[in-house]
Amino acid sequence: METRRFGRTGHMSTIAIFGAAAFSKISQADADQVMEMITEAGINHIDVAPSYGQAEERIGPWMPLERGRFFVGCKTMERTKDGAWNEMQRSLKRLQTETFDLYQSHAITTMAELDAITMKGGALEAFVEARQRGLIQFIGITGHGADAPQIYLEALRRFDFDSVLFPLNFVQVANPEFRKHTEELIATCKAKDVGTMIIKAITKGPWGEKPHTATTWYEPFDKMDDIQRALNFALSYDVTGFCTAGDTRILPMVLKACENFNRLGSSELEEMIKSGKEYEPLFS
Repeated sequence: METRRFGRTGHMSTIAIFGAAAFSKISQADADQVMEMITEAGINHIDVAPSYGQAEERIGPWMPLERGRFFVGCKTMERTKDGAWNEMQRSLKRLQTETFDLYQSHAITTMAELDAITMKGGALEAFVEARQRGLIQFIGITGHGADAPQIYLEALRRFDFDSVLFPLNFVQVANPEFRKHTEELIATCKAKDVGTMIIKAITKGPWGEKPHTATTWYEPFDKMDDIQRALNFALSYDVTGFCTAGDTRILPMVLKACENFNRLGSSELEEMIKSGKEYEPLFS
């Protein structure tokens, strides 16, 4: 599988980054099978959070022997220094590791939340102290909302984050406003040597009133051809990699699509964006 440099961290991450949200409700035996699958696929980067149900407990038993194999990024939704510091300690214990390669402020979806973590006594103070003590190496910010690109442009003006995580898919890029800010964010990250992880690359739209047929926060494309097209689109941008969708049934198709990634040219990207207009109203 292709690897790409994760910004100034220097880590050569596989373009499929394992999104541990898939372990939110899963037995240890089933989680072990998935860990074997991603190891066999060569995945070398994990994204996990305490808000992902049992994910930390399921990955923890793998860390004593396999810690050196993976670049591990963890996250917190705590917004205060004390809250973030305490949650970090709990995550280190559950994941059976002494350090994180990356620690991120998770789900920053409004400017008010950005204000909260960057103010005096905010979570970023805990991150900086943890880095000074050697508990973490790099600091990132993540989020899921349609306003994420705009918020992270402002975040990068306030603090020198090492990585950002944001949504990128051909459906939302069909919205001109989202596209403008997303392309500006990617260019800014490249100029600042900031690592870029993307989510929701295989999103069709929000669930709305539909029955949930996958353990994802959005309705995903779930056919191989559609997943391949969607990932070919998203990974053709200048980003590091895609945090795999939180559904173990879809995961093998996502891994296969990443292994068979085919970069699209500018005209093909534009055709995909045009086709995304069919689904884009679902986000309105």
